[in-house]
Amino acid sequence: QVQLVESGGGLVQAGGSLRLSCAASGRAFSRYVMGWFRQAPGKDREFVSAITWSDANTYYADSVKGRFTISRDNAKNTVYLQMNSLKPEDTAVYYCGAGSNGAVTTITFYDYWGQGTQVTVSS
Repeated sequence: QVQLVESGGGLVQAGGSLRLSCAASGRAFSRYVMGWFRQAPGKDREFVSAITWSDANTYYADSVKGRFTISRDNAKNTVYLQMNSLKPEDTAVYYCGAGSNGAVTTITFYDYWGQGTQVTVSS
């Protein structure tokens, strides 16, 4: 079992920055790929970014490339999502997930999810 707790969401003006954190605990979580997804009202949950614990390979959705950066701190068992140049269309609940089988950009890859953290970007 893996437990995930997100934090760092909030309200920010367009062009601003936020850093989300996802603290992981439980058995063998280091073998999982960690991902960030987001879900806006009335829309499906969509892939944002992912990172492997072992070699820090990173993956990004085209919509956030160049603006968002994913990283991890092995000592703190925490994954971060640094979000810069935020846009109103980035407004969503952001979820952290942990998974191990399949394609990292798909929801079905992830076995565990956090409770989500709200990000609101005002224009």
